[in-house]
Amino acid sequence: MANTILSWGLGRRKTSVARVRLLAGAGGFVINGRPVDQFFTTIENQRRAVAPLGATQVEARYDVHVNVQGGGPTGQADAVRLGLARALKRLHPDQDPALRGQGLLTRDSRMKERKKYGRRGARRGFQFSKR
Repeated sequence: MANTILSWGLGRRKTSVARVRLLAGAGGFVINGRPVDQFFTTIENQRRAVAPLGATQVEARYDVHVNVQGGGPTGQADAVRLGLARALKRLHPDQDPALRGQGLLTRDSRMKERKKYGRRGARRGFQFSKR
């Protein structure tokens, strides 16, 4: 029973993509083969990643296995958070108000704006020289 996937969820943020699998277990949390506290070095990103488990009070009931790629640490933490929230909602539809109330089921659609021609960046122009 420990190897059967109970639920899964996909989370995205910026260019990060996280595939989350929930398995019956004792509360393990593994990201790309490493424990969550080794994968995310800052406490803020660790809290972000495990927030849906605290919102639904099911920390010790499931093992969480995550594959995440792309982006940086904050984007990856937010992608894991969304994927985990979606997996928990699939498993416990009655917990939707608790997850949605904390904003855990909302996809953050902000992306990096592309660089435009004639400019130094997305919006900043080149420096003007009078002489």
